[in-house]
Amino acid sequence: MVSNIADEVAPFGEWKNLKSIGFVDDFRSEKDGKITCERRYFISSLSNHAEILAEAIRGHWGIENQLNWVLDVQFQEHDSLIRTDNAPENLTVIRQIALNLLTREKTVKTGITN
Repeated sequence: MVSNIADEVAPFGEWKNLKSIGFVDDFRSEKDGKITCERRYFISSLSNHAEILAEAIRGHWGIENQLNWVLDVQFQEHDSLIRTDNAPENLTVIRQIALNLLTREKTVKTGITN
């Protein structure tokens, strides 16, 4: 759903080109059979165009999910037992740098796992 808010809400402050607010309801099935719903809100410079906003949101989450999958599966990020002080954040940054470097590496024809 997208609402054209240009005439309804003012002033926009830092968001001078803000024209609409949209939301997506994300339904998930939990392991215990329970279904949860999370509502995510998005702001846009588009004028009440739900299809284009939905396409942009799907594109963003596709990239985000792909990155998280690589970090979780290839780098086993979720299995890490490092949980104190700044170590988890520091290691996350190191993993992301490593992933970026491996993605840019084109001289060897192997996957990230190798």
